[in-house]
Amino acid sequence: MLTKDELIASLGKYEWKDVEFKKAQRGVSDSAYETVSAFSNTAGGYLVFGVKDTDGQLDVVGVIEVDKVQNDFLSCLRTGDKLNRVISSREDAIDFEDKTLLIFYIQESPRNEKPIYLNGDIRKSFIRRGGGDERCTNIEIERLLRDASGATFDGQLMDGFDVEEIFDPSSVAWYRRLFQEREDARNAELTDIEFLNEWGFIHETGNVLKPTRAAILLFGTGRYLRQILPRAVVDYQRIDLPFSEWSTVERWHDRVVVEENIIKAWQLLVEKYYRYADSPFSVDESTLRRHDDPPDYISFREAVINLLIHQDYGDYTRKPVIKIFTDQTIFWNPGDAFATVEQLLEPSEKEVRNPAIVNAFRRIGLSDQAGTGIRSILRNWRQMGYVPATINNNKTEKTFEVLLDKEELMTEEQYLFQAQLGVHLSDNEAAVLAFTCRKNVITMTDAKSVTNKNTVETQDILNRLVLQRLLEPMESGTSWGLADHLKEGTNINDQPGAQPHEVSGNLVTDQPAQTLLKSVTPKLTKLNEQQKQIIQLCEFPRMQTELMKELGFTHRSFFRRRHLKPLIEANLIEMTFPDEPNHPQQAYVVTEVGVTLLARYQAEAEKEK
Repeated sequence: MLTKDELIASLGKYEWKDVEFKKAQRGVSDSAYETVSAFSNTAGGYLVFGVKDTDGQLDVVGVIEVDKVQNDFLSCLRTGDKLNRVISSREDAIDFEDKTLLIFYIQESPRNEKPIYLNGDIRKSFIRRGGGDERCTNIEIERLLRDASGATFDGQLMDGFDVEEIFDPSSVAWYRRLFQEREDARNAELTDIEFLNEWGFIHETGNVLKPTRAAILLFGTGRYLRQILPRAVVDYQRIDLPFSEWSTVERWHDRVVVEENIIKAWQLLVEKYYRYADSPFSVDESTLRRHDDPPDYISFREAVINLLIHQDYGDYTRKPVIKIFTDQTIFWNPGDAFATVEQLLEPSEKEVRNPAIVNAFRRIGLSDQAGTGIRSILRNWRQMGYVPATINNNKTEKTFEVLLDKEELMTEEQYLFQAQLGVHLSDNEAAVLAFTCRKNVITMTDAKSVTNKNTVETQDILNRLVLQRLLEPMESGTSWGLADHLKEGTNINDQPGAQPHEVSGNLVTDQPAQTLLKSVTPKLTKLNEQQKQIIQLCEFPRMQTELMKELGFTHRSFFRRRHLKPLIEANLIEMTFPDEPNHPQQAYVVTEVGVTLLARYQAEAEKEK
């Protein structure tokens, strides 16, 4: 008997995002088609025939009638008799322990084809949750149907509303001011109703002006908004604790449940952000735009706008939540993104749930160029020096979450570790290595989140790290792990004559391994205060006597052995005459890595002022 993880590790060749095992020795059970429905309605996955699953213990029994099982199964997928749609799949047969396994990859179905259900009964729609198949509830079916509709939800015309009285004048005026700033006073002569009609927020049908749902969501007064949205636009919570110290019994320190239109929600959230911003600022009263924005403003702006414009406004059972802790901020939304996380990281326009609302924000410059919002968050958060923003696009629960964690990616320990490897890394290579050190493995999607580069550029970065024997490709070819000698702390200098090492893209290095790394056993893992002072003093070349005088030391050999030698070996300072250690004019100056640490210390000192 094998566990799931053991069998998956043995099979190796696939990137197993989700997998279900079925016995299927001579035929296919109905439960296999329930899994097809679940994979199609969620995020896809693998069906493996020829494995008996007994309470999580797997027994490889093999498929006996291979041709029959494969043909019967594929026939059901492609005829549409068993399921309401034709299902595309990729199939493979592999030998394992002298037995044949059939593997089928079921792709996620396009949103306009969901839900996928059995025997003509929409109530037999399934979703994938927690490694198992669950029948959809009525609410879950409604969510799938709403996203599948050809007519966008926010573009629907609403009956029974008088356009002369439903709009909030201040919201429309605020929007028009920003619009005219960008469009050189375009449409300034139009009345509000004419303006809204001109830009598709209201339509004339049968001599009657009708608002779109987007118009009411964006500009409606609270009374009319609540008629079409019987829940909050956003629930803002500020909790003055680290996330790890908070529990649901703890009260928030500031909370506003916003039941006004999207424009007012944006204004309130920006005002809250400004109030608690770390640095001083000034605000334009007419636009609520600040001058001298804090460094994290772009991440905040894009995450809030993402929440406001992409949420599922047809989901009345759940409301968006922003939770701001001292060490992280969580933006949670009902409604998943139609694209995958990897697609969101590519600089291309994406299909969106609320195109009318999205375009309204872009016209006034409150959202970056189409398809770049998530990339802007990641880029800004990387500039802040933090670990990459976490993007959770949950196809099962149909939710979307952005988590901004204020945890440093390149810690002092990581700088010291990389300095002692004896290789030169670019900023992106250093960041990818640091991320892999934290997780022990990195996927292409992770690497793109770290670098904010496209697939080709990110692949080049990973290749260079493999060439330098810092990362190793995993068996699936879609992820990379730390090289064994880094994990085990062995010294690669003890391995003379290493063989050429293949990397993705058919790159090969014929350099001996010992020329790629000086050492993988860091001797210095943390700097004491005297060593920090030495680095700061060595911003310009300093002789040993100068350094000793500044720090109050009198014993030359002790000072050199205890402080200078560790910094030299850690590649943080270097001698001005490295080939002549006893040169009468010998001095010490900070290295490139040392300069980075020096900048870090100076920034920390500025924060404390």
